[in-house]
Order: sequence, then C-alpha cells, then structure tokens
Amino acid sequence: MSFLSRIFGSRKAASPESGSQSRSAQAQTIAHFKEFAASREGCEAFIEPATRVTQTTMVLVAGSGEWTRRKVPDEVAARKVATQLGVPAFDVNLSGYPSRMREWNETHRKPL
Repeated sequence: MSFLSRIFGSRKAASPESGSQSRSAQAQTIAHFKEFAASREGCEAFIEPATRVTQTTMVLVAGSGEWTRRKVPDEVAARKVATQLGVPAFDVNLSGYPSRMREWNETHRKPL
C-alpha cells in the first residue's frame, strides 16, 4: 500500500480523476502542507466541508495567522493528513476560523 493510498484511500472503480494527474495533485497537496507546517510554528488544520460549489478543503493556519488552503478528497482524508503532519484538526463549522487568521488577512490585504 503506497503512502498516498494510506492517506487518501484507494478507489476500486476507475474514474476520469483517478489517473496520474489526480495522484500527482494529491502528492503536491501533501508536499505543500508538509512544507507549510514544517516552516511555521503553531499550525492547526481547519476542515471546510463540501458545498454545492466547492469540494472539501483544508486550511492550515500558522501561529502567526498566515494560512494556506488546498482541496482534499473528503473529511476523512483531511484528518489523516492533519494526523500525518502532527497538527490538530477542527471542523470549521463547529469552531470557526481563528481570529489570528482574520488579523493576518487585514494586515496583508493588497491595496486595490
């Protein structure tokens, strides 16, 4: 069982998205989250559920408030990634976003 299969699970039925591009995208997502968490202190994961418009996403928020967001297959996969990274995971519908994230956005907002 490969690393990606353990994180994202394996699909029995082949779908158009289950090709090498999908695996490559998953690997890039994991690599991005690992780099972000390793280079910043106090990271926490916030899982955003799927909506009619977007799929499930995970936001990593550093202690400074800096953040990054990426798509994930589902909540189970997001929790596995958070566990692999060693960061706590929260359901954003239950906890909301941390105030440090909003504060960071305010100080780093680009002028129009």
